[in-house]
Formats: sequence, C-alpha cells, structure tokens
Amino acid sequence: MSGGVIDRWTGRHACALEAALRLTQEQFAAKLGAARRSVTEWHKRPDMVITKGLQAELDRLYESADDGVKARFAVQLERDEPGTDDAEPVVALTVAIAVVLDADRALIVCRRDEDSSGITWQFPAGIVKPGTSAQTTAVRETLAETGVRCVSQRPLGGRIHPVTRVRAEYFLCEYLAGEAENRDPAENVDVVWAPRMAVTRFIPADRIFPPVLELLEDK
Repeated sequence: MSGGVIDRWTGRHACALEAALRLTQEQFAAKLGAARRSVTEWHKRPDMVITKGLQAELDRLYESADDGVKARFAVQLERDEPGTDDAEPVVALTVAIAVVLDADRALIVCRRDEDSSGITWQFPAGIVKPGTSAQTTAVRETLAETGVRCVSQRPLGGRIHPVTRVRAEYFLCEYLAGEAENRDPAENVDVVWAPRMAVTRFIPADRIFPPVLELLEDK
C-alpha cells in the first residue's frame, strides 16, 4: 500500500475493507459480485492473493469509499498486521482538525455516522493527503464542509485520537466570512455555531483534546 493505493489485494486487505465498511460477509460479497465462499476463504487465508477480476472490484469499492471508511480501513489493516497483536496500531493517516472560533462561538459539524453510536458532533476535519500540509487541509476542509472561510492562526498540537486511533493535528482558526451551512450532506447532518462554553453539550469533554478544551473554557 503506497500513498493510499493498494498495490495488491490479499485476503487480509479485503477483510480489512469489509470491516471498515461495516458489512457482513454476505453483504460484502454482494457488493463485489463475488461468491460468499470466496469472502469466507479470505478470512481463513489472509495471505492469499485475490484474483485479478476481484482485484479491480476491490479497487473500485475502495476508491468510491468516503474518508471515514478509508480511515477505518487503514487502522483495521494495521491492527491485522501479523505480529502486532500486543502493540499499538501503526498510524497510517493524519487528520487535520479546525477549531474555528468567532468571538464566543465555535463551529461544529454533526457527522452522519453509520455505526451503533449514531450521529456525533465534532470540529470540521479532513484527511491530510500526500503533498498537502495539515494546516492547509484544515482550512480547505472547513470551507468545503461548512461554507465558512477561516485562517489558521496557530497549531494546537496533535495526538492519537482516542476513538479512531488516527493521528489528529489541531489548529486554532479565526473566522473570516461565510454563512455556516451543510455543504457535505453525504457525510454531515448539520453545521452550527455553538456557544464556546456549551460545546461539551455536543462533544463529551473527555473526547476533546485538552488544549482545545482549555481554549473553549477560557473566558
């Protein structure tokens, strides 16, 4: 795997994609136009190389997936790496997160999450692609998701996110212009300006990066 491209699909890669998509073996087989027994065999033999026809179908399914699926795929793949059962997963992706403030309010988005946790609120964010800086990604993704133009003032630090296990880089951003609106309805349900002191009503305090929480609570 190089730069987000899968050079050769094996059973391990395919099973990681199945898990990232949160599909059953039967549903995954149907998506690929494959037999259920083929998917079962991939689970039994993670090192087997998948046939060329299904390699192309796996490429198509992966490339059409959203950033959230690709992030879960990368984490799942590292967790399944032989010999890493007792180690922390190797982080394959970095997500840039924009903490956009305007006076006493903060910009947050409501994700359309398909797992059992349901809809979740968080700050605008995007996966950092090769050749692009995290700071640029944070500003660009904020505009793409919310219609809000902002400028990055300074980095707030980074961490391995406690839920996604992906590397997260945070940036304090200043609001410049634009009405907050949901420009990415495929991934988001809503976009709002929340009072800074009330953000923890939307996002649990224990999930907020401590420097960000301190910033929000600073009067």
